[in-house]
Amino acid sequence: MGDQPELSARLEELVREGKLEEARDLVSELHPSDLADLIESMDLPDRVALLRVLPRDLASESLAEMEEEEEPEEILAALEPSEGAELIRELDYDDAVDLVAELEPEDRARLLAALPIEEAGEIRGLLRYEEDTAGGIMDTQLVRVFSHLTAAEAIEEVRRQGREVDNFYTVFVVDEGFHLLGSVTLADLILADPDRRVAELVEPVPAVVHPEDDQEKAGRLMSRYNLVSLPVVDQFGVLLGRITFDDVLDVLEAEQTEDILRLAGTSQGEELRATWWEAAKKRLPWLLLNLGTASLGASVIYHFTETIADMVILAVVMPVVAGLGGNAGTQALAVTVRRLALDAEARRNRWSILGKEFLVGAANGAVVGAFAAVAAALLDGHPLLGLVVWLAMMGNQTVGSLAGSFFPTLLDRLGIDPAVASSVFVTALTDMTGFLFLLGLGSAILL
Repeated sequence: MGDQPELSARLEELVREGKLEEARDLVSELHPSDLADLIESMDLPDRVALLRVLPRDLASESLAEMEEEEEPEEILAALEPSEGAELIRELDYDDAVDLVAELEPEDRARLLAALPIEEAGEIRGLLRYEEDTAGGIMDTQLVRVFSHLTAAEAIEEVRRQGREVDNFYTVFVVDEGFHLLGSVTLADLILADPDRRVAELVEPVPAVVHPEDDQEKAGRLMSRYNLVSLPVVDQFGVLLGRITFDDVLDVLEAEQTEDILRLAGTSQGEELRATWWEAAKKRLPWLLLNLGTASLGASVIYHFTETIADMVILAVVMPVVAGLGGNAGTQALAVTVRRLALDAEARRNRWSILGKEFLVGAANGAVVGAFAAVAAALLDGHPLLGLVVWLAMMGNQTVGSLAGSFFPTLLDRLGIDPAVASSVFVTALTDMTGFLFLLGLGSAILL
C-alpha cells in the first residue's frame, strides 16, 4: 500500500481542507482493508465526509473491514438514513447485520425504515441470533436448486440466482419444502446430460450447523472438512443460509485472541488497540485478584519463618521450585485448552488427560529435581538438602501439571470456556504448594 503514515497524513489534510474529490482519487484504487486502516486513523467528521464521496461499493466494503473497536456503526449513525441504507445494500447480509446490530435502537429503526421491505426483513430476521452463534455470521444469500430440475434447468437457475449472490462457492440442492438434500458442483451440472435430474447428481454435505450453535463450532467443522461454504439448517433440516470461509477466518482470529488474553489472565474486554488508560482499567481487576492469590503463598512463607531463619538456603531455593512448578502448570494449561478446542476425542475422554499430565509432571519433576538437588547439595553441603529439593520439585511439578489440566477440563465439563482457567490461578497454586512442599519437608527432614 506504500507509505501508510504519509498516505494517512495526506488524506487527512485533503479532507480537512475540503478537497474531497482529490481525497477520493487518492484512495480510490486501494483495497477496502487498506482503506479501512486509513479511515480508522481519522476523526468521525472526517470519516463521514470521506465516505460520502467514495464509490458506494468501496465505501461499504471499507466500512465492513473496519475493526469492531473503531465503532464503524458511528459512521452509519452520522449519515442520513438514506445514505446509510445505500451502503448497507452493497454488503452481504452477514456483514450488514454486524454493523446494524451495533447501532442504537433509534438509529437502527431509522436505517431499516430506509431499506426496501424485503432487505429490511432479512436483516431483522438475522438480528434475532446472538452475535457469537452460527446464525450471527450466517448469510441468507445463497444459490440453491430443486432436486427435481434437470441439469439444463438447474444451470439456468444458477445463472439467475448468481447475479444476486456474491462469491457463491456451492450450489445447494433442496426439495420442494426447502429441506437440504446435499450439494452439486458446477462441473457436474455442466458436464451432465441436459435432461439428467439434479437428484441423480446430488452429493451429501459432510457437515451442517444450526443457527443456535456456537460460531466456533462452525469454524472447527469447516477446518476439519476443508469446506469453503457450510450450510445452516433449522431443526427440521430446512436450509436457512450459509457460512463462508472468510467469515470463519475472522471468527477463529477473534476466538484465538480471546483465548490468549484469558490464558494470560487478561480481560477479554481489552481491545488490542486500547489506550493505556483503558488497558490499565481492564487489567487492574486481574492484578488485584493476583495480589490475593499471591498472598496465600506469602502466608505459607510466614508460617515457616523459623525454618527459613535456621536454613537460609531454603529461601534461595523457594523461587526455583515455585517457578518451575508454575511453568509446568502453564504448559499443561495451554496444551489442554488447545486439545479440548480442537479434538472431539479429547472431549469424550476428558479425564484421561489428567493421567497423562500426572505422569508428565512426575517424570519431568524427577529429572529437573535431580539437577536442582545436586546443585543445592553442592551449594550448601547438607547431605539431606538435595533430597528435600528433589521431593519438593517433583511434587510441585506434578501438582502444576495436574492443575493445568484439571481446571480447564472441569470447566469444559461444566460447559464453561476452559480458557478462563488462566495462569493466574495455576501459578498461584504452584507457588503455594511449592513453598509448602519445600518448607514443610525442610522442617521435617532437616531440622
